[in-house]
Amino acid sequence: MAHYTNKLENEIRHGRFLAENRPDIVWGWQSPAGKNRAKRRAGMIVSQSSIGPGKRVLEIGCGTGIFTQYFMETGARVIAMDISQDLLSIAQKRMAQHDNVEFLRQRFEDCKVNGTFDAIIGSSVLHHLEILPALRKINQLLKPGGVMTFAEPNFMNPQVFVTKTVPCIKQLMGESPDETAFWPWQIKKLLEKHSMIDIRVVPFDWLHPAVPESLIPRVVRLGACIEKIPVVRYFSGSLCIAGRRPG
Repeated sequence: MAHYTNKLENEIRHGRFLAENRPDIVWGWQSPAGKNRAKRRAGMIVSQSSIGPGKRVLEIGCGTGIFTQYFMETGARVIAMDISQDLLSIAQKRMAQHDNVEFLRQRFEDCKVNGTFDAIIGSSVLHHLEILPALRKINQLLKPGGVMTFAEPNFMNPQVFVTKTVPCIKQLMGESPDETAFWPWQIKKLLEKHSMIDIRVVPFDWLHPAVPESLIPRVVRLGACIEKIPVVRYFSGSLCIAGRRPG
């Protein structure tokens, strides 16, 4: 119990730190390359989860609402959840003019929401959570046939590995002390253990937020080629993780 409490407090403190230090810049989503990455990532999540008008969607770890905006624009009804009120306040201001988004401040692993969902989605959030309770909760909240889709950091990428495992670098990069990443085979086995079917773990993302705008097209083309090369593609920066609840 002490571990859960400490991790909860760490994540809340981390949310406060981000809110006070321009979180979109800390995360790298506001540079030209970062915006390109965000658009592609959101598109992959939307495509893999088939969200759109008439769908009820739960977004976990919505943060400041960068990705919530992409998900809302599909016409789906989005419930966006985060543990940090500091970050949620920014998201609520960002989405103030939209009526198909509802924000909740709850810890996902033991959250209480009404009904079930066609899709449960998120960007860079599962690696902040207690993964086994989180996967159990996802199973509980998905409708039969419902889909989960997440974009998460890939432990096989050298930069991700160093950032997540070296405490001083983790702190320098503005990350929370407990966050980690996933090995592709590790997360696939966890989804199988939790009875997911149609599991897909797709390595992607070779575009770093610091890439100059003039070089973005070249890096994007190079990344697209690398993502097709066996073995090498598994060193991509991110994983698109998807699975479906039977039914």
